[in-house]
Amino acid sequence: MKTIAYLGPPGTWSEAAAILYGGSLHKLLSLGSTPAVVSAIETGLADVGVLPVENSLEGAVGATLDLLIHETDLRITAEVVVPIRHLLLAKPETTFADIRVLRSHPQSLGQCRRFVERVLPKVTTAASLSNTAAVEEMLAEAGSAAISTPRAAELYPVQVLARDIQDKQTNETRFLVLAPEDAPMSGNDKTSIAFSIRENKPGGLVALLNEFAANGINLTKVESRPARERLGQYIFLCDLEGHRDEPLVAAALARVQQQAEWLKLFGSYPAWER
Repeated sequence: MKTIAYLGPPGTWSEAAAILYGGSLHKLLSLGSTPAVVSAIETGLADVGVLPVENSLEGAVGATLDLLIHETDLRITAEVVVPIRHLLLAKPETTFADIRVLRSHPQSLGQCRRFVERVLPKVTTAASLSNTAAVEEMLAEAGSAAISTPRAAELYPVQVLARDIQDKQTNETRFLVLAPEDAPMSGNDKTSIAFSIRENKPGGLVALLNEFAANGINLTKVESRPARERLGQYIFLCDLEGHRDEPLVAAALARVQQQAEWLKLFGSYPAWER
């Protein structure tokens, strides 16, 4: 039986991802922060950990990407994509007119921006560490509501004021499963990397990306993060189709490593099948 660490407490979307990954068959370990999830795996407290990395509405989760780039050598061993359906929760007997403060995780507040602006325009929004923490805080104060999960609605004494309040019904969050080692080839894999270029000059980035095109490798995501050194310096992150052990992928990675100032392999893992 594995221990799966996730950003808790129970009722978060991270818990939903952990359950979807295999939590019904394994032990779940709720932790209070994303760095704590990483530390739990590194120290053997957990076998794997689940962290959010991008949302279809709000984009990248910078905290997770920065951990991968700067603070750990853990590998990605799997990915999980969770459909996100936000609920507006409040204490029983609370009405819309009673709400003065709306609490949720910052990502969730962003994903429900349209609903909040139209339905609760004069309400003060407040960020919580998680969607479940938002519910706990809401229950402890008057005139408060929370954006949270269907699971939280089951776990806490609340009423559902509104359902599916996210800006788009296609809202999804992608989670990474981290472990000491990545996954063997499955036949339908992805590989994630980060790199920096030697010189900031015209064509510098294109030259590296062309190594993948020359080997017929499709890039499914390209984005950048500040390098945390000087203004204007960036680290580029790519997801590509294929496993690092496949000859064409290995050849392209070797060529990129030769040309890049720095390259980090996050791992190869089975692509999520919808």
